[in-house]
Amino acid sequence: MSKWDEQILVVERNIIFDNEKNNFYGFIPKSDEKVSNIRKTFSNYQVKRRGDMEEDPSYKQLISYTLVKDKKTGNVLVYTRLIGGGEARLHGKSSVGIGGHMNNVAEKNIDEILKINASREVEEEIGIDFQEVLDNIEFIGLINDDKEEVGKVHIGLVYIVKVDKEKINVTEDDTLLVEWLNSDKAKNIGNYESWSEFLKPIM
Repeated sequence: MSKWDEQILVVERNIIFDNEKNNFYGFIPKSDEKVSNIRKTFSNYQVKRRGDMEEDPSYKQLISYTLVKDKKTGNVLVYTRLIGGGEARLHGKSSVGIGGHMNNVAEKNIDEILKINASREVEEEIGIDFQEVLDNIEFIGLINDDKEEVGKVHIGLVYIVKVDKEKINVTEDDTLLVEWLNSDKAKNIGNYESWSEFLKPIM
């Protein structure tokens, strides 16, 4: 199946932002009232074909974006996409967010669906056991960037999970360069994709 035929979770923009009353730019933490309001709208999700949604700004695609830290040191996992991996527009860009589109999960409520999707992405990218991620992952906020064409059709659900870095197994090591950096070094990287740039204050 083409990635464009993937069935993904979306919510109408007008519903998510309550006709722009709850619109925001950048990262906002879960303590922000707007996050609480926006999260309540996710239960209005629809399942749509990804290819149809990529150029339809009347919908926001729900995207998990998980910050991974080492349990012992607190170091941040930073990865850089090399030529040949993933989306061409992100080649050479560094990121602290592991994530992707959300798919429906039968007989689960929306909060469970979102956590399951975020946990699966972490398992797929760095090999940490799914159940271990699911038991430890925590929602911390939202990202929105309507200034970018790609950002206009996505909203980021930001999670954090602490793992044992000795357990990671990067399956795409030919297309991803992975480093563990302390907070100061992680914040000083200058070639982050925009969503990771927004997360510098919490690295």
